[in-house]
Amino acid sequence: MKEKASSFFKTAQDQISSAVEATDGKACFEEDLWTREETSSSGTTMGGGGGRTRVLSGGSIFERAGVNFSEVSGGLAAEMCQKLVGIGEQLPFYATGVSLVFHPLSPMVPTVHANFRYLEVGEKKWFGGGTDLTPYVLFEEDVVHFHQHLKTICDKHELASYQDFKKACDQYFYLPHRGEHRGIGGVFFDYLGRDDDSQPELVFEFVKEMALGFNDCYLPIVEKRKGLDYGKKERDFQLLRRGRYVEFNLIHDRGTQFGLKTGGRTESILMSLPPLVSWEYNHQLEAGSAESRLLEVLSNPIDWI
Repeated sequence: MKEKASSFFKTAQDQISSAVEATDGKACFEEDLWTREETSSSGTTMGGGGGRTRVLSGGSIFERAGVNFSEVSGGLAAEMCQKLVGIGEQLPFYATGVSLVFHPLSPMVPTVHANFRYLEVGEKKWFGGGTDLTPYVLFEEDVVHFHQHLKTICDKHELASYQDFKKACDQYFYLPHRGEHRGIGGVFFDYLGRDDDSQPELVFEFVKEMALGFNDCYLPIVEKRKGLDYGKKERDFQLLRRGRYVEFNLIHDRGTQFGLKTGGRTESILMSLPPLVSWEYNHQLEAGSAESRLLEVLSNPIDWI
């Protein structure tokens, strides 16, 4: 499964980055190859790996877009092993996956995140991943499109429950100190196959379809909204909401924590952060505004389909 998963995630990276370049029409991804070597206190090599980081900047649509592939292995600290598999001792680990975050220039186009991964810790093996949408202007038909596409994929696979995965996404991408969700959700799943490894190929097929279906899930929204006019008010609100994005990624995101605690490449891990962001002290929204309507939805998740 290691070889199959790694090979597939490279393919997914290629397909997604090619489609984004074609959609943007101006900028291209710059690829940065990196390697990782892990050694013990005695100097013995324990693991390694590396990855392909691809970042697009200054595009006609995307202010920054990143699509990363990684494959790493080594020894996982006892604290992380306890969290992941319930064993409080250092264990060997392997992880491979593809992750992406797109930050559009226009506030009329939503930010999107997705991650699909395969992990082994000790004897346990599983898949995880998902995707979620973070709009700055709420177009409900776009949200319905996003969720309907995800539900259609889930409904093809007996092991997948759109309702359960949507609920997990709403619960995960949440800022408790703000009482707000990061965006309008999507699907999030983890530990698929960890406690029941009888059908790993079925889990893998579901993850493959989710990853390869990403372009059709998100890019039609980009095409529909990329030419809409906006002003300083919309841009300023976008930068404020990006601040919430940063808060979640640095405080709560498990992928960020896992990468940093396993000696991952910092530049690649923090690629998810937007290039420009702002915080305004005690910012208040105008009652009845489009921004206040969005915040209402972010505070109280909706069943879109």
